[in-house]
Amino acid sequence: MPTGYTWSRVGQRAVVPREDKKGRRVNVLGALTVGQHADLVWERTCGKIDAVMLPEFVCVRLARLPGGAAARDKPPAGFTRARPCTVVLDNASAHVARVFKGRREELAAIGVELFYLPPRSPELNDIERVWRSAKYEDYPERVHTTNGAVGTAVDQALNRQRARINGSAANFTKAAQLIARMVFQLLWPTVVRVPSTGSPAPLVSPA
Repeated sequence: MPTGYTWSRVGQRAVVPREDKKGRRVNVLGALTVGQHADLVWERTCGKIDAVMLPEFVCVRLARLPGGAAARDKPPAGFTRARPCTVVLDNASAHVARVFKGRREELAAIGVELFYLPPRSPELNDIERVWRSAKYEDYPERVHTTNGAVGTAVDQALNRQRARINGSAANFTKAAQLIARMVFQLLWPTVVRVPSTGSPAPLVSPA
């Protein structure tokens, strides 16, 4: 039966203890990196995810900028990114807040580009599948007595997701390397031997 209903004897009111969950909430800010080194990074908080927490997360966890968001205006001397970092975001309030979105030029200066998905398009956001899987598959117990217990359960669920992502990336890399070797062997360039007489010899391929 749904948890909001129960049975009782005729004439007797059922009393069901209810645990007050007020103030027992954990919010998670995370990012899914894709490619050869796919990974899942996150930070959790008992407070709000706002336009103050978000830049720090982007600068420290994604861009790896020494000094964090405070160093956006003046990055440390010699700081350069080996490759650009593109952050794909949906249109959550913290993502589109002026205090964050309005600093796009400063982020671009340290090699971080912001790319916004169309409104109301969760199917385009790969990390939504991670959140859904973590919530419904790896977070089965929903009753915890402290914020610390909630946070531990959240970390455990996301660590399971991270292990799957890392394993999939490793398998993908191995498969790509195997395919590359097979293609290389199949498409090995044909060798043409030209005798000293100038007439071309028959085409041969290396064994």
